[in-house]
Amino acid sequence: MEINGVPIENTYAEAFPTWISRIIITAVTEEWALRAATEATGFATSAIGCPCEAGIEGILGPEETPDGRPGASILICASKKKLKEQVVERLAECVLTSPTTAVFDGLPEAAEKIAVKLHFFGDGYEYQKEVGGRKCWVIPIMEGEYVGEEEFGIIKGVAGGNFFVMGENQMAALMGAQAASETIQSVCGVITSFPGGIVASGSKVGSNKYKFMPASTNEKYCPTLREKVPDTKVPAGVTALYEIVIDGLDEECVKEAMAQGIRAACTVPGVTFISAGNFGGNLGPYKFELYSIL
Repeated sequence: MEINGVPIENTYAEAFPTWISRIIITAVTEEWALRAATEATGFATSAIGCPCEAGIEGILGPEETPDGRPGASILICASKKKLKEQVVERLAECVLTSPTTAVFDGLPEAAEKIAVKLHFFGDGYEYQKEVGGRKCWVIPIMEGEYVGEEEFGIIKGVAGGNFFVMGENQMAALMGAQAASETIQSVCGVITSFPGGIVASGSKVGSNKYKFMPASTNEKYCPTLREKVPDTKVPAGVTALYEIVIDGLDEECVKEAMAQGIRAACTVPGVTFISAGNFGGNLGPYKFELYSIL
């Protein structure tokens, strides 16, 4: 299979289950909503070394938010055990502290909920009110009042959908990956948690040499090691490649993000090959066949 003359490898991406909370953050302007969302999703690229994976799902207009203000939706992904802690800490330290913010549950229909009791910060001066038909707490703060829901739905989602964008040089591969990441931003229900949505240092499970490492460089996909690794996956002529990793609310939205991202990458001159990462079932139960999703 080829798209715009770019070969697509007949392989699959391997993904694993995760638990997800969707948070709606609003503010007086889109800029301030995005600033709070950016802070709340910091240090959350990979579950390998971060406490969670998180990212900005999208921008919301005033007609899409409970309080009629501009907003942003974020996804926070972690094990069920860790998820509550991460939601509490990120809202308390990164959103409550941000100017003009309010917070609402982005998964109100979810069967399972977690409690996020930030109202104790009000030191007894907090009170409850209804906003957009939702029961919220109001906390007096220096700028006025912070408003937020304190129950958030959680669902079981998918983490680790991925594909590789390979190029004849570093800038071609980077521009292809950037085109893919920017296109994926328009897909509802997904995030790309790495910086700019792009992974420069793709990894494998464990290490061949250092047994204490939970993950290490994926030597099969390192262009500088092509002549040293007998089972290299880097085609001739490829000098750089990037990975796009996608977390989503369900399999269908991850498939859609992968498909749109791959097609976007294949429009960039100098992109020469598309593949995907898997570990033979050692990572997780989800298999996203590239030919099938395309």
